[in-house]
Amino acid sequence: MSEHIPLDYTPLSPEESLERATTFYELMRTRRSVRFFSDRPLPDGLIERIVATAGTAPSGANQQPWTFVVVGDPQLKRAIRAAAEEEERAFYGSRASEAWLNDLAPLGTTWQKPFLEIAPALIVVFRQRYGLTSEGESRKHYYSQESVGIAVGMLIAAIHYAGLVTLTHTPSPMEFLERILQRPAHEKAFLLLPVGYPADDATVPNITRKLLDEIMVRHPDTSASRSG
Repeated sequence: MSEHIPLDYTPLSPEESLERATTFYELMRTRRSVRFFSDRPLPDGLIERIVATAGTAPSGANQQPWTFVVVGDPQLKRAIRAAAEEEERAFYGSRASEAWLNDLAPLGTTWQKPFLEIAPALIVVFRQRYGLTSEGESRKHYYSQESVGIAVGMLIAAIHYAGLVTLTHTPSPMEFLERILQRPAHEKAFLLLPVGYPADDATVPNITRKLLDEIMVRHPDTSASRSG
C-alpha cells in the first residue's frame, strides 16, 4: 500500500461552488469542433501546460496508460494528412453506410483534411495496451480505454480554457499514426486533435445540444411533486 498524505483541499461556500460551476459551464458551452484553422504559432509552453492537465486524469490502478505525441514538424504533419486522407477517401467512398453519410451531411465533412497541415500543432493520443517495467517486462493495464477517454475529455477542456480550438479526428483505421510517429508496439492510436487558433473566417455548423432534462435522470424524481 502506498503512503497516504493529507488531501490538498480548500472548501468553498455553496454560493462559490455554484458560481464556479456556472462560470465553467458558460465557458464550455461555447466550445465547438473547428475545421478551419489559422497557422498562427502557439506561445511557448502552452501545449505543455495543456497536456500536463490531461495527465492529471484518474486512471485504472493509477497506471496512466496514455502517451501524448505533439507534432509541429511540417513534414510530419504533411505525411499524417496524406495518410489520413487516404483512409478518409475509402471511408466516404465505400466503407461508410448510406445512413452514416446522411447523418454526417449536415456537418459538411469530406475526406479532405487540410487542417492537419494548417494547425500549428497536432496532439496524437495513444493508448498503452500494457505498460513496461524498467526491466522491459510487460505490465497489465486496467480500464485503459476508459482512462484514456477521461484524459481526452480533460485535454479538450484545457484546450478550450486556454483560448484555443480543436477537433476530434478519428480516421479509421489509425495504424498509420503508429507507423509515421514510430510508436512502440504496445501503443495504439486513440485520437488525433489539431490544436490552434481559428481562422479569421472560420465557421461551424448551426447545431444544438440536448437539453439538461434529456441527458440527466434524477433519483428520487421530485419533479412531479414540484409541479403538483
